[in-house]
Amino acid sequence: MSHKWTPVVTDYYDPIRVASIDGTDTVPHDRAVIRAVNSRHNADKSIKSDSQRTIFVARLDHNTDEDTVRKYFSQYGTIVSLRLVRDIVTGLSKGYAFVEFKHRSTAQEVYRKANNELIDGRRILVDFEVGRTLNGWKPRRLGGGFGGRKEAGQLRFGCRDRPWRQPIKLRHESTDSRESTSGKRFKSKHK
Repeated sequence: MSHKWTPVVTDYYDPIRVASIDGTDTVPHDRAVIRAVNSRHNADKSIKSDSQRTIFVARLDHNTDEDTVRKYFSQYGTIVSLRLVRDIVTGLSKGYAFVEFKHRSTAQEVYRKANNELIDGRRILVDFEVGRTLNGWKPRRLGGGFGGRKEAGQLRFGCRDRPWRQPIKLRHESTDSRESTSGKRFKSKHK
């Protein structure tokens, strides 16, 4: 499958491709990628927010509460809904939230201006919601997602925080090993 290169996923979420530093891998390199390829994910139908006006906020301190997030983002415009994601067993924050604004232009402004800002002493990551907007999306719990930790060996690329690197274009090798890629022949010292 041929893709026009971009630094971020724009067309379709392919777990194999996002596990590649330049978006060119075609074979899974870790078990989580295999799990993502074989998994099935349906967006949560109970979420009623408008995905085009919703931003994803990550790297929040686990002690940061809804009021703090609301206060910070309300400086940009009217917030329609805010969901700080919590562990279903413990009720503790998982460190990320979804914020829906009244206007799409406000969400775009927040995307441009709020990334890497500080909330409760932590640099936050702000991106657009992709769970309902990017075809083929697989969340982290299924082996997909974006980001990841280097120590885990399961980095994911093609996102705002970790864009793909431009693939290296290699010249095709000549069939004659004594010929360079520019077509000039090398003189052999040994005959």
